[in-house]
Amino acid sequence: MLRNGLEPWHLLIVALVVVVLFGSKKLPDTARALGRSMRILKSEAKAMKDDAGEPVSS
Repeated sequence: MLRNGLEPWHLLIVALVVVVLFGSKKLPDTARALGRSMRILKSEAKAMKDDAGEPVSS
């Protein structure tokens, strides 16, 4: 039934549905907020990784 998973035209349909649901005026703001969130997540993950590498002094 789902031999190829997502094909390019599936992604086109999903993009079209997103534009219809959210409107073209809100998409740049949403993308900007998503980018900020990804940057914060990346920096927090790096900070946790750096903290885990340091020895704990007692």
